[in-house]
Formats: sequence, structure tokens, C-alpha cells
Amino acid sequence: MVTEKLLTRMVTLIVEYDGTRYHGFQLQTQQPTIQGEIEQALEKLTGERIRIVGASRTDAGVHAKGQVIGFRTKSALSTDRFVSGLNYYLPDAISIKSSYEMTNNFGIRREAISREYRYTILNRSTQSPLERYQAYWVARSLDIVAMSSACHFLIGKHDFASFTKKDHTGNTVRTVFKAEMRREKDFVFFDIVADSFLQQQVRRTVGALVEVGTDRINVQTFKDLVDSPIFGKARPTAPAHGLCLTAVNYAD
Repeated sequence: MVTEKLLTRMVTLIVEYDGTRYHGFQLQTQQPTIQGEIEQALEKLTGERIRIVGASRTDAGVHAKGQVIGFRTKSALSTDRFVSGLNYYLPDAISIKSSYEMTNNFGIRREAISREYRYTILNRSTQSPLERYQAYWVARSLDIVAMSSACHFLIGKHDFASFTKKDHTGNTVRTVFKAEMRREKDFVFFDIVADSFLQQQVRRTVGALVEVGTDRINVQTFKDLVDSPIFGKARPTAPAHGLCLTAVNYAD
């Protein structure tokens, strides 16, 4: 007898989205989410009710250029057809960039070796109507040298409890491979790569770095947030709209 498992295929998608009007990636009742939109589009395309898995659960208002999702399907559609078909049914804020067929035991989250995020700050005296949903406006001048110095203390394996919510449960140790701050004209970019991230970790990190950059706290105080973790101590939490998931990396 042929089992149900042998009848399914494992398909992965690379997804780009503007998270402005969505309540995050993960499915919620009576709230629009990225997962909900993609699952609805999959049902229209394949006739199946499919549950998808995302490599990173982005929060409400957070964007993505390289989110990776996976799902099992009985559909015989080609990978190219998944791209064109889903994009036909999806709203303009979500786009499937590419599709791949994987082995049935491929784990979207388990096999990811790192995630990459970029946080964008608009650092000038006036707001930008064009960037209001893509960048966090900071009017005060930022000391990028001090912020870059603080970034060095994020590298390595640390307990990042200070950079997540007070009600977080579970392990808070993460390994950060890269944390860099740089300026390009009016924009300041913070790029961070880690094995995985805690909820609000990047946004709380940026909030604390902006405190360093505006001389509200010094670099040593930032280091203490890393070295002496206390749940929720890092603040403020930078707004979601400046954050973008740029890539999820796998060994192969």
C-alpha cells in the first residue's frame, strides 16, 4: 500500500513582502497575516488546504526580501507554475520570487544555519513621506562611531534576555555572526546575522544602539546589557517598519 507521505512533495518558496498592513507572518484568527494570505492563495491554486512553515516568524509591520517557506503538497504543478500561479492570487504586498522542490525530510527551520536582518534608519532633520513605512526616522544626529563600537559586543554566543520581551519563555542564548552599522548619506543601516533571533531582539538592539548614538547611554552601558542579561531591560523597542528579513541561509 502506498502511504500518504509518499504521495506528497516538499516545496519551498522564497518570498518578498511589505508587512505594513499585516499582523506578522504567523497565522492569527481574524487578523491579516502573511501566512494566511499565502495559504489562501495555495488553496485557490491547488485545491488543497495546505499549512505552510516559515523559516522566521516576522512580527507585525516587519518586511522581508528573503523569507523562506515550505509546505507539502500532492499537486503535480511545476516549481515555475507555483511562482506564477501564487503571484496571480496574492495581493500586491506579497510576491513569490522563486520555488524549489526539496527532499521530503527537509526542515525549513531546523536546517537553516543563519538568518539575516537589516534595520534602516532615516537620520535627518525632516521626515520622508516616501520612506515612512520602510525606515525609522531619527531626527537627532547619530554617532555612528560609538554605535559601531557597541556592535562589537553583540558578536559571539551570548544570553540575549535583555533584548527580548519580559514574558519570554525558553532558551535565550543565541550566536551572532555579524553586527555592523554604516551610514549612506541620510540613511543608517544596521545589518545583523545570527543562528536565530528572539522575539523583538533586533528591534530592541536597534533601540539601545540609537540610545548610544544620541549619547543617552554610553558604550559600556550597552555592553552591560549583553553581559548581564535581564529580561526586557534593553529599550526602547525600535518600530517594526524599519526592519527587513533579507535572507535565510542553508548549508547547501
